[in-house]
Amino acid sequence: MSEEEKPGFAGSSKSFFIKCKRVWTTLKKPSRKEFETIAKVSAIGIVLLGAVGFLISIIIKLIFP
Repeated sequence: MSEEEKPGFAGSSKSFFIKCKRVWTTLKKPSRKEFETIAKVSAIGIVLLGAVGFLISIIIKLIFP
């Protein structure tokens, strides 16, 4: 690629903002039911990860007192 073909900062940032605008226009606000479902699934995932970490710490404390 020659020096003339490489986009500069202005060209790459303009391309980035065009892509961002395209994504922004396709977004929609989730309904209340969708939001509640996402929140529940996220909460369950956080609790499960915490429980796994807690169990691992208990097992390590039992093995290496």
